[in-house]
Amino acid sequence: MAAERILIVDDEQSMCQYLSIMLQKEGYEVVAVQSGIDALREAKSKRFDLVITDIKMRELDGIQVLSGVKAIDPDVPVIVMTAYASQKSAIDAVNKGAFHYLIKHAKNDEIKMVVRNALEMRGVRTDAASTAQATPVTAAAVSQPQPRVPKRDTDPKMIIGKGPAMQRVFELVEKVANTDSTILLNGESGTGKELIARAIHFRSGRAGGAFVSINCGALPESLLESELFGHVKGSFTGAIKDKDGLFKVATGGSFLLDEIGETSPAIQVKLLRVLQEKEIIPVGGTSPIKIDVRVIAATNRELEDEVARGNFRADLFYRLNVIPVTLPALRERREDVPLLVFHFLRKCRPDVKEIQTAITREAMQALVDYDWPGNVRELENIIERTVILQKGEVLDVGDLPEVVLRRPQSSGGKKLFEGGPKVTLEELEKEYLVSVLNETGWQKKKASSILGINASTLYRKIQRYGLDKHETLQD
Repeated sequence: MAAERILIVDDEQSMCQYLSIMLQKEGYEVVAVQSGIDALREAKSKRFDLVITDIKMRELDGIQVLSGVKAIDPDVPVIVMTAYASQKSAIDAVNKGAFHYLIKHAKNDEIKMVVRNALEMRGVRTDAASTAQATPVTAAAVSQPQPRVPKRDTDPKMIIGKGPAMQRVFELVEKVANTDSTILLNGESGTGKELIARAIHFRSGRAGGAFVSINCGALPESLLESELFGHVKGSFTGAIKDKDGLFKVATGGSFLLDEIGETSPAIQVKLLRVLQEKEIIPVGGTSPIKIDVRVIAATNRELEDEVARGNFRADLFYRLNVIPVTLPALRERREDVPLLVFHFLRKCRPDVKEIQTAITREAMQALVDYDWPGNVRELENIIERTVILQKGEVLDVGDLPEVVLRRPQSSGGKKLFEGGPKVTLEELEKEYLVSVLNETGWQKKKASSILGINASTLYRKIQRYGLDKHETLQD
């Protein structure tokens, strides 16, 4: 089957190259142009499965590209990217037909997730249109499109782990995959919750349906509500046509709600209805739409603590927590670090036949000893960056970033603050945030990468703890 074709539009050559390399590694065919005029010319001459466009460009801006592309192919999803985090521009873009809105330099995982969702939605709509041509259209057919075999990821992605902690997770996945029970994945950022969710989906009877995921913490409430449940024409200013929500797209398949703990009380009420009634009501709509979706939620928060604080509904928590699956932090399964290092080295150095010779024993030991606050995601990022910048053919200790060598090592799991005064988890988190922010010179993009969280989540934590750069910087 031919690779899905993506058109990237950005007047910054570096951004075009960055997105092209990342998406080509995922197996997509990519065409990149640096002007809106060239983008429309390409869209007229070729069929694209997805368009990703910057919003601020010379000649034609992203909104004009969006309108022009939709005039050529109304069904092609368009993702709008911008360097400016404006809720108004996000809502305007989506109201004018954009599939999704992303801040430039969002985490690679978030970009890949949105791209997969957009392509899944296009596939579902294409299949629904094909079915409509062959069979009479009924209300049931419209509300519940037939499952399809996804173009990509038909097999579970390889999840690396030989230690007892991950083996217990694998055993639980095998037991629960073929049920329709709701699953709550618990674990720190970067531990692989989406990989586990996809493994559950592709081992289930829903493998022929769509796997859809969304980061609930990456969108403002109004935009998240429209993305999840859809909206009807005229429901608010700019809603010029009906829009299907992702719950409808996921019908017949599975839906991962990542960072569920970041949702607002209003969204939590609507999610509770989904789980109880198996139906949604689009924004501005009055008629419920029945859905058949297996919900998998993921969180890096302790939701029971959030319930106790009044930040998360108890009834929703109990609906989600039918089958809890806890993913261990990487520092809790150090025996897997060498396996992961070799795996990521193979991805970055496919030319090396004996990958074990590509890294020294001392460098490997330093990686094993490091605490990995960003978990597997941080490990992958550091290996990729180190391979690009390393001086010789063999990766040595001197090639590793200072953050790995300078940060206090845990020596195989020795407890931090042992023997010292006990502190609350909130105090510990605040102290660690200040430490990382100071170490990075308050470069929030770099700090969020080390912490393994989205930049938007980091901003919320800074506001929550009332952190101030001038008060917390140390000499």
